Amino acid sequence: MKKISHPTEHILIAFALLLNCVSGAMAQNKPIPDNFRTENLVAWCIVPFDAKKRTPELRAKMLVDLGLNRCAYDWREEHVPEFEDEILQYKKHGIEFLAFWAQHESAFSLFKKYDLHPQIWITLGSPEAATRELKIAAAVAELQPLVEKAKALKCRIGLYNHGGWGGEPENLVAVCEAFKSAGDDHVGIVYNFHHGHGHISDFPACLKQMLPYLHCLNLNGMADPETVEGMTYKIIPIGSGKHESAMIQTVIASGYSGPIGILDHLDAQDAEVSLQNNIDGLREVLTASGYSSAAATIKE
Repeated sequence: MKKISHPTEHILIAFALLLNCVSGAMAQNKPIPDNFRTENLVAWCIVPFDAKKRTPELRAKMLVDLGLNRCAYDWREEHVPEFEDEILQYKKHGIEFLAFWAQHESAFSLFKKYDLHPQIWITLGSPEAATRELKIAAAVAELQPLVEKAKALKCRIGLYNHGGWGGEPENLVAVCEAFKSAGDDHVGIVYNFHHGHGHISDFPACLKQMLPYLHCLNLNGMADPETVEGMTYKIIPIGSGKHESAMIQTVIASGYSGPIGILDHLDAQDAEVSLQNNIDGLREVLTASGYSSAAATIKE
């Protein structure tokens, strides 16, 4: 005998199917985290590496044209006379001077003059010492004068991974902890994907360890070094590598909400092209992971 379905049963089934469709659509339209949105990304390595050798004014206009509102400033000796103009152009065009590479007294004077408090990014070296504890102590002693100067300027220090002992996440964290225990909690980490190829496999664990001290994280395409000839694997656009999508998902899942950087770092290429390639690549990676720039967080 054929079972006769009750009308309510049909309604419940239809509602369940509709709910499932809505849930699926929502999963594919997660809002892009604020720090990954184009307007909040940080442009990095765009001064000495720009093939067009832009002036501060042209550089600021380029960032505006790309929809970028933040810049971390790297430089070479020939750029020192442009320091003030760079600051003024960023102010004029509404660009945040988020970070400054290394240290220079002229820049520090200008930070005071214009009441700027950028992060100061500095490479953590690889001290020669017999034990890890002695290496940590040596690194702290070497950085102490800059750490004190940064505190006086109300700036944060970002220890920049650049290979060697000083590029290892556990050593970056140990030096930060040493400073924190001495009351200097403005010392943190700037982690760069392009200097992190040795930690692709254990990136989730490394990120968890660094997270309390992470001041900025700079993205890059991440290919396997052994599969690419020479050093051409080192700087490639986001989305053109094998591992950056999973690494980016790990960053988002961690809850990290600090600055996210994209870079040029290619001598022979227009910085605008490099940045646009990374903007586009990041958007593709996020879209493939179910994020939508059109989706917005509902605020009550």
